[in-house]
Amino acid sequence: MSDSASPEERLAKLRFLERVQLNQLAQTRRWIDAAEERAAEHARRRPPPPPPDWCVQYGMGGRAARPAMVHTAECWIPGAASMDAVSREQAIEALTRGGVPPCVLCRPERELGVLD
Repeated sequence: MSDSASPEERLAKLRFLERVQLNQLAQTRRWIDAAEERAAEHARRRPPPPPPDWCVQYGMGGRAARPAMVHTAECWIPGAASMDAVSREQAIEALTRGGVPPCVLCRPERELGVLD
């Protein structure tokens, strides 16, 4: 902007610039909204992740308590609501170094090849 412009002209130019930038910001926000909607739609169409192969059950006190048992994902024990999915490596770690016993029904140690 020219320094020779009067204060009124300078202010008018700045207000015009502000309107242009606000319009650009509004357009950018519309593009973001549309992109978020497309991403959400894409996420809804994606199939759910496969069920875990291994689970760790927690005793009384839930996840704050020490792990109580390692299970295969197919095992279903009544009342075992506090369970977390774990990787194969985590299940082996829990059985071998963590001192967590295997389930006597589903026998995860057999599939994992430990504690034979």
